[in-house]
This record gives sequence, structure tokens and C-alpha cells, in this order.
Amino acid sequence: MKENLLELRHVSKHFGGLKAVDDVNLTIEEGSLHCLIGPNGAGKTTIFKLIMGIYPPTSGEILFNGKDMTKIPTFRRVQNGISIKMQIPGVYLDLSLYDNIRIAVQKYVSVREIPAEINRLIEMVGISEIGNPLVRNMPHGQQQWLEIAMSLASKPKLLLLDEPAAGLGPEETEFTADIVRRINELGTTIIFIDHDMDFVSKIARKTTVLHYGKIFAEGTFDEIHNNQDVINIYLGKV
Repeated sequence: MKENLLELRHVSKHFGGLKAVDDVNLTIEEGSLHCLIGPNGAGKTTIFKLIMGIYPPTSGEILFNGKDMTKIPTFRRVQNGISIKMQIPGVYLDLSLYDNIRIAVQKYVSVREIPAEINRLIEMVGISEIGNPLVRNMPHGQQQWLEIAMSLASKPKLLLLDEPAAGLGPEETEFTADIVRRINELGTTIIFIDHDMDFVSKIARKTTVLHYGKIFAEGTFDEIHNNQDVINIYLGKV
């Protein structure tokens, strides 16, 4: 029986009268590859920001690895093993690929270990063959993969990926799916958000559907994909 790595217990986040997240109970088992889906405004990214401590919850508790993280600041959550890659790449465009990763890893390894750690992360996301270009000159997909590598610098137990396949073509999407599967197989629990159902079907072992800040449905991808109520949400009938 796998242990629960993350638990959201009756978590809500209100912005004035807007209930962005409304009494959500979510459990993520260690080793999971779990997807959050739902229409725009369903509360997906807000949940990520609550998990990271970017937003404090209006109510409820957030437990990670058995510890209460509800009031813990973001940097402490990173130290405890949570990392995030947001939808828009947060890379340094005027620096090289290696220098971007060097900035990410320098807090976690000794100076002597930095070159080997850079190579390890580049190989993990499969971009070792592109050399060391200026990031500004890298296409969008490579920038996404670079930031995934940077998000792994802290060797997180839990990695949050916000739309890792956004704006990618079919081959890049398949490559990204391979990266995510590889990271998960190496022991990192992953929660990701995406609107590309083909991408979700390739990698998600469990899928949670959010609607108006609440959990609407949960199950395997096939169960969700064939759920008429979920189909109605995306067609605007619910």
C-alpha cells in the first residue's frame, strides 16, 4: 500500500466573493502521475499555488509527507521537497542553457559537483544533443524542457507541472510525455495540468476533474473520458 504524499483537506480559496477553490479534498499517493483537468477558471492553477504556498488558503489544511504545510512559506516547501514549473517558462533568456541550470543547482550541490549535475539534468530531459545555446535562441519546446530540468535541481519528491505541453507540436508533445514518464519512473511524484487530452491519455494514471473550484469527478483517464457529465462540462452544458 503506497503512502499518501500530499493531502488537501477541505481546502478553499476565496478572492472576495469568488470561490476559486471550494472545499477540495485531494489525496496524492507517493509515486503517482496525476492530472488535474477542467475548463478555464476551474481552479487548477490556484490549487498549484496553494500547494506551493504562493496563496494562503481561506480554510482547510495542506499536508505533505505527513507534515502540516498550511502556513509554511514557499521556500520551506521547496526545502521539504516540492517544486513547480509554471506554464510560461521562467528561464533567463540572455543566459546560456548551462548557465540557467547552474543558477538552479548551485544551492543544492557543491561547486565541484555543479558540472556533473548540469549534465545529469540535461540528460534527464533529453536535450544534451542541442549543445549550450543562448536561451533566447531556443524554440519554445526546448525552453519548456530546460525549465523542467531546472525544476528538478532541488531533487523534489513532488513536481507540479502547469501545462507542460502548451504550445507544442505533436512531436514535441510526445517528447514531453516521454520526459514526464521518465521523471516519474525515477521516483518523483508528479501532478500536472493540461488541456491536451491526447497528452493526458498518454501519461496520467489518475485524473481529477475540477469545475467551479470543486472536484467534479475522479478516476482513470478512460473513466473520465467516457463520463457524459464531464463531456457536458467541456461543451458548456453543465
